Amino acid sequence: MSQDCIGGKQLITGPAGRQELLSAYPNGQCPNPGEPVVIISHPHPLYGGSLTNKVVHILARGVEDLGMASVRYNFRGIGESEGEFDDGRGETADLLSIVDWVRNRHPDSPVWLAGFSFGAYITVNAYQAAGAERIILVAPPVTLYDLSLVTQIAVPCAILQGGQDEVIDAGAVSDWVDQLVPRPDYHWIESAGHFFHGQLSVVRDFVKQAWQ
Repeated sequence: MSQDCIGGKQLITGPAGRQELLSAYPNGQCPNPGEPVVIISHPHPLYGGSLTNKVVHILARGVEDLGMASVRYNFRGIGESEGEFDDGRGETADLLSIVDWVRNRHPDSPVWLAGFSFGAYITVNAYQAAGAERIILVAPPVTLYDLSLVTQIAVPCAILQGGQDEVIDAGAVSDWVDQLVPRPDYHWIESAGHFFHGQLSVVRDFVKQAWQ
């Protein structure tokens, strides 16, 4: 039986100073050896993105429904995380800092990553350096950040995209997915906008289907 794990907010030392995270452990139990810990990255810090974003929250709920531990965190300059926005470079370092925290705390647990919008971009940037074994991307911002040079994702990847996305060109996401080898597990929800208003259960079910 694994030891008790108490989740909740913590402040750790990150690359830009203090870094805020929020962990959750189903039933208060640490993951057993071989059970993953999922790190979830939030949308754009300059447009209201934070670990409390509702899509990030529902991604965590889907992870926890599967009995897996989740860690959400704030990029630099958001909430109680120190520092200033760094257009993806520093934010990639922020994610890798959280990966280091998870690996130190749970050395026998694989790391899986999930990201929404800007957080999906950071996930793509960081997954190899993180040694992540699986990733989930929700509304990857291919029309805001150049992902054209990314033609392969070398770990199992699932992508969720809304057809009525008002922030990202949904067709451009499909075009990008089509160039990836191997092709990810791609879920298209025609009626969904960028923030999945009124359809958050779709996001939760997507996580459970992708990682069941």
